[in-house]
Amino acid sequence: MTALKTPDELSTRERFSRWADRHRKWLFAAPSIAFTALLLVIPLAWTLFLSFTDARRSVRRDFGFNGVENYVEVLTDTERFWPSVWRTFAFTGGALTFELILGMVIALLLWKPFRGQGIVRTIVLLPLVATPVAVGMMWRLLFEPNIGFVNEMLSWVGIPPQPWLADPSTSLATLTFVDIWQWTPMVALILLAGLTSLSEEPQEAARVDGANGWQRFWYITVPLMRPVIIAAVLLRGIDALKTFDILYATKGKGGGAFHDVETLNVYAYGLSFDYNEYGLASAVLILFFLIILAVIWVLQMQRKGKDS
Repeated sequence: MTALKTPDELSTRERFSRWADRHRKWLFAAPSIAFTALLLVIPLAWTLFLSFTDARRSVRRDFGFNGVENYVEVLTDTERFWPSVWRTFAFTGGALTFELILGMVIALLLWKPFRGQGIVRTIVLLPLVATPVAVGMMWRLLFEPNIGFVNEMLSWVGIPPQPWLADPSTSLATLTFVDIWQWTPMVALILLAGLTSLSEEPQEAARVDGANGWQRFWYITVPLMRPVIIAAVLLRGIDALKTFDILYATKGKGGGAFHDVETLNVYAYGLSFDYNEYGLASAVLILFFLIILAVIWVLQMQRKGKDS
């Protein structure tokens, strides 16, 4: 029988082998972590660098540092920047609110088994199959004021044609509806996964105590689902904040002729690719990144506060 060696008796190779065995989960994950970090750090660092320069017109043009001039210009822009901030949060807040409500309703309807449940789930998830650009173009045709099918249906019940995407006062709400139509199934899928993991015992106990369906939902299901709901808000909220493709596919440059759906993403894209203002665009993107970090921090604090 071979005696075990003490740590001092081990060779360098044996010590490394034991260390690698203890930390194998980190060693296997290290390459992917390093690759992902490089994909994030390098573009972010370059954008931060450009935000302090006067880079514009051409990528080959020499540029110099101008300090925080870009940030001052952006933060004092009350015609484009601050309205785009408001539209970004209005679009995100409106879409997220309805997606959570409708997603919860759909998840509750699909929670219990019923005949044809698989077919219904497939139909509910169909909007997720199409790309956002294809969805935007489809709804652009449906909402077309003159030949669109939506106005055609309204005419059947005597409602006059509506401008939808053609009117600056209704275009943002219309595109919020499009986002709700496409992404509610994803929220429903997350909430349904949370519902299926819940124990039946609290529900049965409340039912025995005489609680009705609404009371069981509000006082038992919702508190138990709170971590899942916050996770759905976090995932979908960040994704909605940076929505670009649907807005650009339907309204084009600048979020329309009157910038009626110009969010921060569309604004930064226009500064960079339409006006070649790379320094200003970088400053907008850095501010947008900080806004997203602030939103994540607030949601995480809410989650920790609810858990404690």
